Amino acid sequence: MAGLVRNFFSLRAFTEISRRRTFLQVPALAVKPASYCCSEPKTYTQILVEKRGEKNNVGFIQLNRRKSLNALCEELMLELSHALDEYEKDKNVGAIVITGIGKAFAAGADIKEMEGLDFTKVYGGDFLSNWTHITKITKPIIAAVNGFALGGGCELAMMCDIIYAGEKASFGQPEIILGTIPGAGGTQRLPRVVGKSMAMEMCLTGDRVNAQQALQAGLVSKVLPDEQLVDEAVKTAEKIASYSKVATSMCKEAINTAYETSSERMVSTLKETFTRNDRREGMSAFVAKRKPEFTDS
Repeated sequence: MAGLVRNFFSLRAFTEISRRRTFLQVPALAVKPASYCCSEPKTYTQILVEKRGEKNNVGFIQLNRRKSLNALCEELMLELSHALDEYEKDKNVGAIVITGIGKAFAAGADIKEMEGLDFTKVYGGDFLSNWTHITKITKPIIAAVNGFALGGGCELAMMCDIIYAGEKASFGQPEIILGTIPGAGGTQRLPRVVGKSMAMEMCLTGDRVNAQQALQAGLVSKVLPDEQLVDEAVKTAEKIASYSKVATSMCKEAINTAYETSSERMVSTLKETFTRNDRREGMSAFVAKRKPEFTDS
């Protein structure tokens, strides 16, 4: 196993591993918040970004490490956080789509970045601290999962708000094969979505599930032909972006905190919408049978 890990990034090793039902990837290495705050990259090297949709109101991000199956290295996570913040500040963008280049959404982390870590470095440092940044984005995020979503890649998809899968997509938490466990939500989000038994099986065996199995388990909301995946994700993001950004952000917050807070907190959030102009406009337009004109206020 040690020899296999050392040679993981060679094409020959990948070909051999891909024939099996295990893929040796683990959650990505953290990016220190201090480094992130001080870094303002003008040109991304690990991701591709653009706006899509008829009104350019969809932020579109592609993970761009084709040769390593979009392994989530430190630099990529830094750029992803920066790009998400830019879309968060963009008043025209109402939703975001994340996908991967090539045959993978993200096949986990770059093992070489984690190989030299020990308990002292992990426990005393900022290990995985930057992974939660995506969950702080208030705008809805859709993961368009093409191919592998393994280890940290599966966890990244689960941090998004909606997951669409291509027909060839596969999901897994194979960290157990390397003698470790999922560290970026695999042991928390996965059982909430698919149930304790299936989450235990995935995490304890390292086995993958295919797109249809993920759909049946509730991990994804749609399975689409691979060639239609991105277009359908953008289409849904456009629909979301056409609504009040205030309302969609509040709805996202309410659903994401449903597992952690009481129904009383949800009622409180609902009541808060009644302080917003968009709530008044939306209901007035419905009564008047006209299209609402939201002002995001």
